[in-house]
Amino acid sequence: MAHADRFLSIRRDPYSDEVLARGGDPEAHSLLQRTGFVPVVRAHETYHRVPTNLAEHDEARLATKAVARLRSTSYHVDCDKDFDTDDRPTHHLPLGTSVAHIAESIREATTTDEVADTLAELTAPHDGVLAALDDVLVALAEFHEGLGDAADPHIARRLRYLADERLGVIRSDLSHTRNDLADRHVPHPGRSICTEQVPANERERSAVCACPPPPRTVPAPPPPPVAAAMRR
Repeated sequence: MAHADRFLSIRRDPYSDEVLARGGDPEAHSLLQRTGFVPVVRAHETYHRVPTNLAEHDEARLATKAVARLRSTSYHVDCDKDFDTDDRPTHHLPLGTSVAHIAESIREATTTDEVADTLAELTAPHDGVLAALDDVLVALAEFHEGLGDAADPHIARRLRYLADERLGVIRSDLSHTRNDLADRHVPHPGRSICTEQVPANERERSAVCACPPPPRTVPAPPPPPVAAAMRR
C-alpha cells in the first residue's frame, strides 16, 4: 500500500460549499461510505461528499464522525477546525470480513473436498451467503415499491430481475461447481502438503523434504532479427 493512501483531507470546499473527503485507499473509502458519505467517481479521481439536502450541523456531524473513525484506524486526516475531534471510536470488523474468509480458505485448500465444504457456505439454499444476498435484493425491491417517486417501481423491478436472473445464474453455476468438486475426492496437484520428510534414496544430502523443485520456466524465444533496410 502506498504511504500516500493513508492520508486524507475532509474540508468544506470554498467553491461548491460541499463537505468533501479526498484521498485514501479502498478501506478508507469503505469507512467513509459507512459513515454516510457518497462516492463521486470521475475519470481521474474518486472522492466523497456528504449527502445533499443536509443541514450544516448535520454535515459537520458526519464529517466529524468520519474524521474520528478514520483516525481510529491509523489514517492521517487533515480537516477543517469544525470537524476536528479527539474521539477514537472502537473499530469493529465489517460483515464483509466474515465472507472474505471463504476466499482465504479456498486459496489454502489442498483437496477438492475442502473447497466443496467451503463453497457450501455460499451455496447452501437456506442460509448460505447467496441466499442471504437474494433476500437483501428482494427486501430492497419491496422498499422501493412504495417509496413514491416515479422511478421507484422501475428500480424495484430491476432489483427483482437481478435477484431472479443474474444472481440466479451465479447460484446455479456455483452450486454445480461445488457438487462436482464434492464428487471428485482428489488432492490439488500443485498444493500438496509438505511432510518435511526425506526418503532414503534422496540424492541431495542437504534436502529437508521430498517436495520436487519448482517447474523450470522456459525462457521466451528471442525476437526475430530485423532485416537490414535495402539500399536504394
